[in-house]
Amino acid sequence: MLVASSDLAVGLVVFALAPAVLISACITWCSMPLLQRYALARPNARSSHRIPTPQGGGIAVVAATLLVASAWAAWFSTAIPPVLIGATVLIALVGFADDIVSLPVLLRLVLQAAAVGIVVFTAPEALRIVPAVPLALERGLILLAGIWFVNLVNFMDGLDLMTVVEVVPITAALLLLGWLGDLSGPAALLATTLCGAMLGFAPFNRPVAKVFLGDVGSLPIGLLLGWCLLELAWHGQPAAALLLPAYYLADTTITLFRRIARREQFWSAHRSHFYQRATDNGFSVSRVTGEVLLLNLVLAGLAVLTVRAGSIAVTVVALLAGAIAVGVVLRRFSRPQAS
Repeated sequence: MLVASSDLAVGLVVFALAPAVLISACITWCSMPLLQRYALARPNARSSHRIPTPQGGGIAVVAATLLVASAWAAWFSTAIPPVLIGATVLIALVGFADDIVSLPVLLRLVLQAAAVGIVVFTAPEALRIVPAVPLALERGLILLAGIWFVNLVNFMDGLDLMTVVEVVPITAALLLLGWLGDLSGPAALLATTLCGAMLGFAPFNRPVAKVFLGDVGSLPIGLLLGWCLLELAWHGQPAAALLLPAYYLADTTITLFRRIARREQFWSAHRSHFYQRATDNGFSVSRVTGEVLLLNLVLAGLAVLTVRAGSIAVTVVALLAGAIAVGVVLRRFSRPQAS
């Protein structure tokens, strides 16, 4: 476990976050000519962009995250699970192939399940969320949740800067919790480097984006972020693990059930997420991402509060407040703006 100390905070920022920012930005900038030539995302009826834009910038984010985290772990003897690194590389390759040739849905799901399953079923048996539930059942449910989380991060990566304004507040909150001693060292380290990598990518992805993450970025980001949140839940903080990604969970899950109820092909690409409907309803891209960023900062504050308070009453109030805040934003996005 990490222990609370100003030296640790400075060390993480200087030797983990800052290098991840620089490496991510450099790789993104250097790779853009190749992505422009070989990985161009052309607009279609379901797109939010209007001009052909290179995708695959997630290569820089994932590379920076893993390189810096692995170097830090080797230097400071922090054990990042090798299976997590292997699963991240696997799911990144799946995303890269899908960006280039568009893999069949079933094949994608099988490979994603393999990557998530490797991480879930190799974790120590002592790590539990609900000990009263049989271990096999709990791990099976975590596997399903992990597959869903990986895909929902991909689904929500449909607007300039959207993934940045989601991932940065969550990972910053996880960094803070690691510094305070409430999160395992490997999870805090990965959150720190992922935060830095996303910040390095952000200037290239702000409206109007010069490059997109692509599936090669969104899928492994979902896996890494999901593992960090799972670590938080395994260490006795399931409420915080739910609050941090609450907007993504609500937008994607409600949208999924609505599409199923309408008997639509819910596995196919679409433009019916709340954030997409917001742009159709008169919100600018910057306004949508700005409101999501503000919401995520509120959720991050509530999550940290539940951890530090250690009170059931505070946790219940925080969960209720988070649900209300998410509901307000979803309602605003679903209504046309007055002209």
